Amino acid sequence: MRKEPVLRDVQNTSKQIAPFVHRTPVLTSQSVNSIIDGEVFFKCENFQKTGSFKMRGASNAVLSLSEEESKRGVVTVSSGNHGAALACAAKLNGMKSHVVTPKNTQQVKIDAMKGYGANLIYCEPSVESRESTFINIQEKTGAIPIHPYNDYRVITGAGTVALEIIDEVKDLDFILVPIGGGGLISGTGVVVSSLRPNTKLLGVEPESADDALRSIKSGEIVPSDYPPTIADGLRSSLGEKTFPMIKKFVSAIHTVSEKEIISSMRFVWERMKIIVEPSSAVTMAVVLNNPASFRGKKTGVIFSGGNIDLSYLPW
Repeated sequence: MRKEPVLRDVQNTSKQIAPFVHRTPVLTSQSVNSIIDGEVFFKCENFQKTGSFKMRGASNAVLSLSEEESKRGVVTVSSGNHGAALACAAKLNGMKSHVVTPKNTQQVKIDAMKGYGANLIYCEPSVESRESTFINIQEKTGAIPIHPYNDYRVITGAGTVALEIIDEVKDLDFILVPIGGGGLISGTGVVVSSLRPNTKLLGVEPESADDALRSIKSGEIVPSDYPPTIADGLRSSLGEKTFPMIKKFVSAIHTVSEKEIISSMRFVWERMKIIVEPSSAVTMAVVLNNPASFRGKKTGVIFSGGNIDLSYLPW
């Protein structure tokens, strides 16, 4: 897919990947609603296959390959969720998968990628090491590269999350989406701008990994080189495909502190009884710390995933 996706692409993709993904639930919490005096609807991709929304984009990318390409297998770079999703999608479709991952990737995510059959190759936790290792493996194996987010097929698959929530909940005032590399919010933007133009799309990222906000302010991509944040899934730099889509579709980008991320994550675990990872909890953090902004409104919150190492909980 060479052109920026449009609504019809996302709708067609939704049908194509349906046998390989879950239609995840949209949950509500009376505790949250009472805190902000409004309505919040949580799209729970933590219940998705492989534990994150990444299964949608990975499935779409794998299904788009020709028979000849499928024989060569797929290769990607990932700190966990995309790698697990691509490995799972590849396995379901009889393909090999290779994943380059940083040495400091969470053990639970390493175990998941291995469990889905990925051939893991470790690199240093830096952009330079990731890219050089990836190029080396791609050349050595001849596998087809599937980028975690800077790929229109992946972006289109991610957009199916938005199709489902706006189908289930009418007239949302806001939708909050975490921003790492920007694939999820770009796909969401395609859908929301077409079907719900009055809904404001808000991006969220950690204060210590605020490269998307700085990129928007500067007018060019500001690289992110593995900043220190508990939200490990949001350390990526924006891509040349996602950056212009974010500029076009996103109304504002909010940042949250590490303390707010951890507090929000604990709140979700304790009050809602569901497991979300730190990268998911950033959206909830904005709602909890800015109740006046959402008072009397209908707000959609995307929980992007729930993969976390229970041996190292932040509290």
